[in-house]
Amino acid sequence: MSRWRSQGGYIGLRTLTGGNVYPGDNSDNSGQWDIVSPYLKQNLPPDYMGEYQYISTGSHNFTVPANVTSIAVVLVGGGGGGMYYNSSGTTYTYAMQGGGGGALVYLNPITVTPGDILPLVVGVGGFSGAYSTGSTAGGDSTFTTTAGTATAKGGNPGRYAAQILGGLLTLGPFGGSGWYGGSSQYDGSTGNGSAGGGGAGGYSAVGGFGNHRNSTVAYSGDGGGGGGWSSTQYKSYGGAGVGIFGNVPTDIGVQGGADTPAYGGSGGGDASTANQNAANYGGGGGGNSSVVSGTAGAGGQGAVRIIWGQNRSFPGTNVKLSDSNGNVTVV
Repeated sequence: MSRWRSQGGYIGLRTLTGGNVYPGDNSDNSGQWDIVSPYLKQNLPPDYMGEYQYISTGSHNFTVPANVTSIAVVLVGGGGGGMYYNSSGTTYTYAMQGGGGGALVYLNPITVTPGDILPLVVGVGGFSGAYSTGSTAGGDSTFTTTAGTATAKGGNPGRYAAQILGGLLTLGPFGGSGWYGGSSQYDGSTGNGSAGGGGAGGYSAVGGFGNHRNSTVAYSGDGGGGGGWSSTQYKSYGGAGVGIFGNVPTDIGVQGGADTPAYGGSGGGDASTANQNAANYGGGGGGNSSVVSGTAGAGGQGAVRIIWGQNRSFPGTNVKLSDSNGNVTVV
C-alpha cells in the first residue's frame, strides 16, 4: 500500500494481519492512520523552533504559538538600588551599601496548549536613594500558568551598615533550578566605606558578593561578579549581570576590586567604574558614603525568555539564540 510523509512521519495503515510492520509500531489490526514514533518531529514546521524575549519591564502576556506543546523559560529578577549619604563631608566612610543582585530561575519542560495566554512580569531595576530608606528593591520577575507561579525575586535595596541580600527564588510547581543573587557584604568593620552591588544569580552558582575596601571575597561562577570600590573616594560600583541564553562554561563572572569593574557571567552585562549603575540583567547598584562622590547606582533590570522546539532545555541544551532559527520576537 502507499505511504506518505506529513511533518516527517510515516502515515499508513497500522499493522494488518500478514501485512507490513512499520518501525516502532507494535499495534494490532486497527486500520487507523498513524504517525510512527521514530520519525516524529523531523522536518517540523518553521515556527516550531522559536522564542520570545521580554526585556521591557512590567506585565506581559505570552500566547502559545501553533504547534507548540512544551516550552522552557528563564527568569531574572531586577537588582536592588544602592544607597548614598546625603551630606557633603569628604572624609565620611559610612557603610552605605549597594543593592543585592536579582535571582535567576530556569524552568523546563512546561506543558502548554497552543493558544494558551500565560501572564508574566519583568522586574524593574531598583532605584538608588538617600539614607536611610530612599533606595528601592529590584522587581520580581514571574511566570504563571494555571498550575502556579515561578518567581525570580529582585535584590534587596542598599541600607546602612547591613548585609544586603540578593533575591531568592521559587520554582512553584515546575521542574527546573536556579540561584539567588549575590549580596552586598558587610563585615561589621568601620572605615571601609560602602560595598559594591551584588552580582546577578547564575544557572549553576550564586551571584558574586559586592566588595568594599580591604575585602578579599573572590568569585568563580556563571552569574554576575559583585561590584568593586574606588581607591580614591568612599564609593562602590555596581554588580554585573547574567545572560538569558543559557550557561556558557567559558563565560565566568569576575569579581570587581579596587578601581576594577565586575564582569558578567553567561553573556551578562559588565559593570563600569565610570558610574555606579549595575549591569543587565539583575546586577545590584553601588553605594556612596557621601554625596560628594555621587548618588549611588541603580539596579539592573530583569528579563524573561521563553523558548520552544525539539530537545531544547535550560541551562545548556540547544538554548543559543541561533537555535531558534531566526524565529525570534523581542518585546
